[in-house]
Amino acid sequence: MTDDDTIATYQSVADEYRERHDDRSPVADLVERFLDEVADATDHEPGWVADVGCGPGWESATFAERGHDVLGVDLTPAFLRAAREEAPTAAFARMDMRSPGIGDDALDGLWACASFLHVPREDAPDALAAFHRTLRPGGVLALSVKRGEGERRGGTYDGDERQFTLYRPAELRGLVEKAGFTVGSVDGDGSPEDADGWIWLIARA
Repeated sequence: MTDDDTIATYQSVADEYRERHDDRSPVADLVERFLDEVADATDHEPGWVADVGCGPGWESATFAERGHDVLGVDLTPAFLRAAREEAPTAAFARMDMRSPGIGDDALDGLWACASFLHVPREDAPDALAAFHRTLRPGGVLALSVKRGEGERRGGTYDGDERQFTLYRPAELRGLVEKAGFTVGSVDGDGSPEDADGWIWLIARA
């Protein structure tokens, strides 16, 4: 499975994806926890926040509405077009999260919701190291990934060729800590045996 397969799937189902996931209530609690952590990191001043794998820009819009300067990044052109409409005051760029064109110590927060899970497992350490590099000391990382083991391809769309890397909580925590972060919380929905559940992690650089 290549990045091109995942991008091509999202490009072809962009409108359907927006319709399916327009209700953001499943991640509302994580958004608020992330924003609270960012506010603490910036002494409640506006900060720089990256929405990595921003999709159609829902959270980019929320972060901008809360007063932050926002950079949304994605590899799917259709998502970036939608995101620019959804969050007109945010900046957007097409870039790979494994090597983001963001300066060192530039960000107060980095949000990667249902996007880091598309990074192949062998590339995950480099991606997390890049995240750490871009965050200021004390900057906040939020990740959400699918619970499980190994990798899988495909999904719920016709012709779905997306790649997913699945994690157990302890594995994800270990990877994030090895990249230099201090993990604050690792939790999620479903039971530990729920293969369809999500893991939510918040950490500090």
